[in-house]
Parts: sequence; structure tokens; C-alpha cells
Amino acid sequence: MKIIVGSRGSNLALTQTNMVIDSIKKVHPEIEFEVKVIKTKGDILKDIPIDKLGGKEIFIKEIEKELLDNTIHMAIHSMKDMPGELPKGLKLSFSPIREDYRDVLVLRQGLKSIDDIPQNGKIGTGSKRRKYQILKHREDLEVVGIRGNIETRISKIYTENLDGVILAAAGIHRLGLELGENMVYLDKDIVLPSPTQGILAIEIREDNHELEEILKSIAHEETGIQSKVERVFLKAVGGSCNVPVGAYCEVKEGKIRLEGLLGTVNGEKLVRRYIEGDIDQGEALGESLAKEILKEVNIIEG
Repeated sequence: MKIIVGSRGSNLALTQTNMVIDSIKKVHPEIEFEVKVIKTKGDILKDIPIDKLGGKEIFIKEIEKELLDNTIHMAIHSMKDMPGELPKGLKLSFSPIREDYRDVLVLRQGLKSIDDIPQNGKIGTGSKRRKYQILKHREDLEVVGIRGNIETRISKIYTENLDGVILAAAGIHRLGLELGENMVYLDKDIVLPSPTQGILAIEIREDNHELEEILKSIAHEETGIQSKVERVFLKAVGGSCNVPVGAYCEVKEGKIRLEGLLGTVNGEKLVRRYIEGDIDQGEALGESLAKEILKEVNIIEG
């Protein structure tokens, strides 16, 4: 059996793809794999802000077309890049264990915390979620829009004279980057992560039952619960790159605690709330929290 896997061509995307392949091979050494690199709109148009290009779909649309055409059998994505709705005929399969869900601040030499950044310092991020939450913590900072892969964004600290950049911890861990004292973790009380940050999405055709059964061998139960609940919240708030959206689902002793965040387009108002309940209520809790937050945001905008 041969499985053709679609992936973007960045160092991180290929690292994540090979991590999944290696996990499957441990259980199914008889399967042969081929990686097909697919360029997406987001990879080609590197200098335009994501929200100006059309949102999360810019990193996956071309890959999904190949899935639907059956020229590839599965695709590996960072789940936080996945929109709430998938094209008809495609589904998300099982995911391996979640990496660190937090955001990190990578600082220039000499700085060791967010409080070390001088008054009116400059921070780089292309995410409205990160931008408006960090400004709530340090309203004096200037936030500069940046794009590019992890290595490129880190290099912009020096090429664009920034005090730091905000990135996902998961990507840095997966690439094995050693940043020492220059990297500090941002507590979720300061920056709530993007829904499903740190989780890998494995996208397949709905009718590929044989592959679904194979992928069950690498499934991580808690990660599966978190991804379902956080994606229900994302979908229910109509999450996109145009507004700040954050979510994190904690699973503990048969219970879940879901924190959610939604803001206005300009980030002037951020609404953050949480809900708790039993695991088997997870998706209902996600919808309930989304309705509560949406109602409050609409009142603010109205």
C-alpha cells in the first residue's frame, strides 16, 4: 500500500508531515509513503497580510483540491490554520498528541521578559489575536505586521529592528530551535491561543475508510476532545483572520473547562469568558460559550 501525503513546502510543514509519517510507520511498517509538496496562495503571496488575502483558506485550498481530485490521499496541516467549515467530501481524521498550546515571545538580545521591553517598543506579529491581547497587557507597545516562516519571522527582529516577535511554541519545539533566554512563554491569561494551536490536522476524503482505520493507530484521546470542542467554538463564532479569536479547552478528571475570546475587528473590545462541564457535553458547551460571547460582542458593536 502506498499513501501520497500533501504538504506545504516550509521547513515546519515538512517536519510535521514526516513526524506523522514516522508515527504511522511504527505501527504499519509495511506502508510506503510519498510526500508531495504543494504551493498554496499563502506561500506565493508572502508580503500581503493574511486578512487581506481571504483568511485561513490561503494555506490549504490548493492542497484540498488535490485531495478531492484524489492525486493525494491525505494532507497534514497545523489545525489552527483550518477554517471552521471544510469542503464537501473532506474530513479531519484522528490527531496525534498535542504539542505545547502556548504562544511565545522571542526577544532581541538583552531582553528577558515582556516587561524588559522599553516604553513604546516594537513587537512583530501578523495575528490580530496576538496583537490585541498583547496590547491589553502593554498598551504602549507598537505592533508591526510580519509574515513568513518561523525562521524568517525570527530574523525580522534584527532586519526590522524589533524588540521581539510572537510565535507559536509548537512550531519552535517541533523544529528543535534552541533560543535560550531569548524565548519566554506567554501565559494564556495574557494571550489565549488560537483554537487548536499545537494540534496537527490530518485531512482525508470522507470515503477513505481504509486510511481512517490506519490513522486510528496514532490517535490521542484528550487531543481529540480538545480539537472537537475548540473547533465547535471557532465555527460557532464564525472565526476568521479578520477578528481576534482565541480558545483553549482543558480536560481534567472527566470535566472540561473551555476558555474563549472574541474581539471586534479593530480590537477595541475583547470579550473573554469560560464555561465548565462534563466531557460528554463538550460540543454543546463550545456552542453555548460562543453564543454568550457573540451576544456580548454584538451589544458592544451595536
